[in-house]
Amino acid sequence: MINEIINKLKNKNIVILGFGKEGQSTFRFLREHLGNVNITINDKFDISNNSLLTNDENVTLNCGPNYLENLDNFDIIMKSPGISLNYLDEEYQNKIINKISSQLELLLEVNRKNIIGITGTKGKSTTSSLLYNVIKDQGKDVILAGNIGIPVLDEIKNYKNDTILVIEMSSHQLEYIKKSPHIGIVLNLFQDHLDHAKTLEHYHENKMHMFKYQTNEDYALYSSDNKYTLDNITVLENNNCFKSNKIGISFKETSNSLSKVVIDEGKIYFDNSIIYEDKDRFLIGDHNLKNIAFVMVVAKLLNLNLQKASETIYNFKPLEYRMEDLGTHNNIHFYVDTIATIPEATINATSSLKNISTLIFGGENRNTDYTEFINYLNSSNIENLICMYDTGFLIKPKLDTSKKNIFFTRDMREAYKIALKVTKPGSICILSPAASSKDVFIDYQEKGALFKALVNGNESDIIEHEKK
Repeated sequence: MINEIINKLKNKNIVILGFGKEGQSTFRFLREHLGNVNITINDKFDISNNSLLTNDENVTLNCGPNYLENLDNFDIIMKSPGISLNYLDEEYQNKIINKISSQLELLLEVNRKNIIGITGTKGKSTTSSLLYNVIKDQGKDVILAGNIGIPVLDEIKNYKNDTILVIEMSSHQLEYIKKSPHIGIVLNLFQDHLDHAKTLEHYHENKMHMFKYQTNEDYALYSSDNKYTLDNITVLENNNCFKSNKIGISFKETSNSLSKVVIDEGKIYFDNSIIYEDKDRFLIGDHNLKNIAFVMVVAKLLNLNLQKASETIYNFKPLEYRMEDLGTHNNIHFYVDTIATIPEATINATSSLKNISTLIFGGENRNTDYTEFINYLNSSNIENLICMYDTGFLIKPKLDTSKKNIFFTRDMREAYKIALKVTKPGSICILSPAASSKDVFIDYQEKGALFKALVNGNESDIIEHEKK
């Protein structure tokens, strides 16, 4: 497998575009397998002091605001996921588009038959991790990689002919691929990442590359009660780009003719046969039951023991910052859910928990439509709404002050103090932003870490500041 990838890269003029985690992983891979050939790296920031580069004489750096220029001079552009090319001149984009590759693209070209790809606006990491554990617990050789934080080429030495690869794929990673995995999963589609993709349609189109290049020997799993997903499937079908075996998954009350898998009263049916019966689980909420349905369908496709798969699911605990239970402090039960960067995720979280007294929400303004979210908050039983940052500022005037206690702050420490004062003893306070954290924090993890520190009574040196 390594040799096949190397043969595709040999004697090529290669530029690494973006020197974040994946860019650095690509550099290490090229150095190890191509030797001391010259490697060009383009990045917006000055990376000359990076420890990987300091003693390397065979590196050409193009850093600064013009790092996206002259890419057409290269044979292969190894693009890192976070780099957006959607604001470049269209003529220039057309010159470089066929030269764009990535770690995911290279792996799909040589080993797509062993790959299970998972994407969606929300639920990717939970579903990928859950599926990985289900497969691992049955003694299979399985590796989890991709957008969850492990570049796919970092693990390539451990890939065997029968290794199952569970790969979380973001819209950024899917944007330019020209191969699709053997089993592709699109959990859901909502509004998100419009800063990168420019338009909602383009963002969804990127996600649907999960299916676009599949064959009639492949499997496409998707939510058949998600409007955006169905609309984009129709687009693929109209363009004769949906040739795989389709498996739609839905709840009974919203099921339609496209649903092969139906969830009804805690049971999951595949072609009218029960493949999962719900019991007490740590992954609470109907949105997680839908994620479980995707995992159980893959378990069936892989001929795994379904009862054993169910046991793994019952025992699986939420990942950090995903409806994470922080326990009871000051007679208040706290949850942190900073992964909820869109309104639908916060609605799912708060709908899954009973006895919520206080919701803390708000973050970066990405021009998301919050109409449904505002209506939900006004009709909910949540009595204390602590609005924060830019989206909180925009939403606050539209909340019903006759039925709710409304607060606003741009300081997490102040929000926590307010929560301590107003949350009813014995009830729940949850931080679930319904927005990105990147205006004030590095990411959702930093935001969540500060909240956890406050709840646990620990000092934290995390500072809230503008990163725009």
